[in-house]
Amino acid sequence: MDLQLAGKTAFVSGSTAGIGYAIALGLAKEGVTVILNGRTSENVAAAVQQLQSEVPNAQVSGFPADFAQAADVEALLANLPSVDILVNNIGVFEPKAFTEIPDEDWFRFFEINVMSGIRLSRHFFPKMLEKNWGRILFISSESAVFIPSEMIHYGMTKTAQLAVARGLAELTKGTGVTVNTVLPGPTKSRGVGEFIANLAKQENKTEEEMEKVFFQDFRPTSLIQRFASPDEIAHMVTYLSSPLASATNGATLRVEGGLLKSAF
Repeated sequence: MDLQLAGKTAFVSGSTAGIGYAIALGLAKEGVTVILNGRTSENVAAAVQQLQSEVPNAQVSGFPADFAQAADVEALLANLPSVDILVNNIGVFEPKAFTEIPDEDWFRFFEINVMSGIRLSRHFFPKMLEKNWGRILFISSESAVFIPSEMIHYGMTKTAQLAVARGLAELTKGTGVTVNTVLPGPTKSRGVGEFIANLAKQENKTEEEMEKVFFQDFRPTSLIQRFASPDEIAHMVTYLSSPLASATNGATLRVEGGLLKSAF
């Protein structure tokens, strides 16, 4: 299927690995000029090289920025060109007991997971409205609805993304701009892979055994009973970025393996 994305330009935050990289790769395969992002110049350069090796004709570049630092974001915005597609993917997570989460962690998670998308959208949204075409996508999580007791601060930021995305969508009435949110479920990204590997070591189990225990004990409502792959998330994002998804706006799209039981 031709997604009619050739000639578009996209910026994907947090895209040197995991879901973000898979999204960038999927867009590049559709002919999108892709701008990658990571915290360090070394990571960005390595990701650019990897993507160009996977998609030889890809138009790809990258800018480093640590979204925990407002000054880094200002420098990033000063250097980025206009884009047609903005994917707010950057995010951090960390399991920690509620009573042990200090104020600093609450603010840090909000700064990275929520303010990153707000700052980027505030910069690009007016330009998209002026062109009468654009796509803004927030990569949230099933944790926005199914708040994990082991990392409530993370769940809070994912819920906040839903509110920001829906509010922005309300400002697109009658235009060619759409704003949507994707809810991935547990996904075998690099960070989650490390998380499971550490748990397996602590419990003296194999990673395969630990994955099974994880879904039995922590995500028993999952219908697929496995981690999704980053590519499975990227497929949804690539479609939503395209002109073919023009009637999907203000929506929350699930790629969570049936973990959430509600019908809506």
